[in-house]
Order: sequence, then C-alpha cells, then structure tokens
Amino acid sequence: MYEYIKGIITYISPYYIVIETHGIGYQILVANPFKLSSYRDKQVTLYLYQAVREDAMTLYGFETLEEKQLFLKLISVSGIGPKSGLAIMASADHAGLVTAIENSDHSYLTKFPGVGKKTAQQMVLDLKGKLGDVNFEPSLVGQQQLEMDSEFTAKRTISALEEACEALKALGYSAREISKVKKGLAAENLTTTDEYLRRGLSLLMKK
Repeated sequence: MYEYIKGIITYISPYYIVIETHGIGYQILVANPFKLSSYRDKQVTLYLYQAVREDAMTLYGFETLEEKQLFLKLISVSGIGPKSGLAIMASADHAGLVTAIENSDHSYLTKFPGVGKKTAQQMVLDLKGKLGDVNFEPSLVGQQQLEMDSEFTAKRTISALEEACEALKALGYSAREISKVKKGLAAENLTTTDEYLRRGLSLLMKK
C-alpha cells in the first residue's frame, strides 16, 4: 500500500494527472487536476489512496493528509465509492462539507453528483460527530503556495472553458447540468481552467 508519492507532474488531463518518479509514470486521479497546472514539470508530493479491484488498480491523490482523511471517511459510507468521494471532494469547500454533515444539512449534501437523499442521510448517520479530527489548512503542494505561472494564465480562454467542462463531466455532472452553467461561465472574466472549474462547481452547488 502506498502512503505518498514524490515526483514530477508530466501530464494533466480533466480526469487525472501523471507523476513520474524513478522512470515510471503513475496515473493518479485527483479532485481538480487543473489546480496543479502551475506545477507541470515540477516536483510535488501527494498523499495516496490505492483502490484495488479484480480488473483495475487505481491511485487517488491528495494535497494534504487532512484531505485524504476526509476522503477515507467519505468512502466508509455505504453508497459512496472512491470516484463519488473524489467528486464530493472536488465540489465542496471541505470545511463547509464537514459543517453540513454536523448540521444534518441534507439539502446541501444532495447537491453533490451521485448523492441522493438516502445517501445524504447515510452520510449524516455515519459521520456526524466523527469529523472533529479533520482540520483543514491552506493547501500546499511541494511545500509551496500554488501560484499560476504566466504560461498558464496566457492559455486561451475558450480552451480553458472546454477543459473545465470536461473536468465537470469527469466528476459526474450530466451534460444537462453542465450546459446550464456553461453560458454563464463564458460571460465571466476568467482565464484559467482552474478558475472556470471552481466557478462552475460553485454555480452547480447553488442549484
């Protein structure tokens, strides 16, 4: 079982990133791949969760140990698998997610992709009062604050918007849901995929 990986980000897609270490490239699913755009070709450290099935072995990556701990608690809930847990992690302000569970806010929880009323109730039942050890600090990657490099801020806006929509699709949002927010996103003064993705998630959570 892997605890963490330290290596160079060599590829970023809407679905996953690739980290190369000792000549091997590891495909790792993360909540928001484009958040790591400024670290392409740079060294990072991610905490890992390894999911093993008969037909596949999948690695999930997290910037902090606290994020990994929250993910592990989420997938302990009946009805939430690793991919659903990752989608929830991407869609939520993590402190807000913990607050929603502690306050039994089912209407907030059902806004996540793949979370219906029954699963939201199960999340509260299983996790309420058990998240006190999860404290979130500002995310650090490679021991540095994330700063967008100029080469990424200069990325074409149209391409960034399309990449963000693909990332929303990867997180489990339907084409209909994405279409509803895409027009509004196009009208906003944003430039990077990460900005579009974060704003898109914010709009989807309000619906």
